[in-house]
Amino acid sequence: MQGFLSTLLFAAISLVGTMPGFAAETPLERGSYLVRTIVACGNCHTPKDANGKAIANQELAGGNPIDSPVFHAMPANITPDKETGIGNWTDDQIVNAIRNGQRPDGSIIGPPMAIAFYRDMSDTDVKAIVAYLRSVKPVSNKVEKSTYKIPLPPNYGPPVVHVADVPRENHVAYGKYLATGLGHCMDCHTPQVRGQADMARIGAGGNPFGAPTGGVIFSANLTPGNPTGVAGWTNQQVKDAITLGKRPDRPLVRLMAFDWYKGMSNADLNDLIVFMRSLKPVKTQ
Repeated sequence: MQGFLSTLLFAAISLVGTMPGFAAETPLERGSYLVRTIVACGNCHTPKDANGKAIANQELAGGNPIDSPVFHAMPANITPDKETGIGNWTDDQIVNAIRNGQRPDGSIIGPPMAIAFYRDMSDTDVKAIVAYLRSVKPVSNKVEKSTYKIPLPPNYGPPVVHVADVPRENHVAYGKYLATGLGHCMDCHTPQVRGQADMARIGAGGNPFGAPTGGVIFSANLTPGNPTGVAGWTNQQVKDAITLGKRPDRPLVRLMAFDWYKGMSNADLNDLIVFMRSLKPVKTQ
């Protein structure tokens, strides 16, 4: 009997080890998954062609300009090139830039970098991202500095030095982590008050963005208070929107990083949906 129970226990442990989201990963494997999917660094930091597609052999070499009424942002070259990228930065300096928004020279990284959300990125994941950035092909590409019509903050709060992992078994909490600390989905999909996300209305959308084809679009309300949106879609329809850029009624505008999100695991997509379904309903204005 004892041998039978031992066999069952071994089988259960083996099964967990092969389930999506639970598989053992090296830091490089984890970092590759994060950067190329939910964190989607390349959506800003990789240059794109006229069709909005990432240009081959230019991964993370510095992206297209991002304009708003208050800034002209030039996404940096974050390849390991020593002259024009981050090749001379230490691991700790890269982590500090991601989570605290501060470059090695002490200057502050401005928007649209989602520092307020990346502050919640776990130690394990931010170090994994660093491991992946170290592995990328160095590209020599000097990027001009971003310019701002608003003063940047002196900092984004007390320095973040430690963030624990979020248990993947807690599907709502891990889904929130995917949507905030990693994917910063809520940076776009949460209303802004004086330049800060109004977390009391998390997921309620309504932020204006310039569309690539001209005009202005507004981020969607992802809460259950919008029955004509995500709340009224099936889980598969939500997944199609995230990974294919396809709503049930029409294509999405190419601001969403669905070229990256298409690589997300089914387990992560499920947790993201569980979290969205759990949001406090906020009615669309």
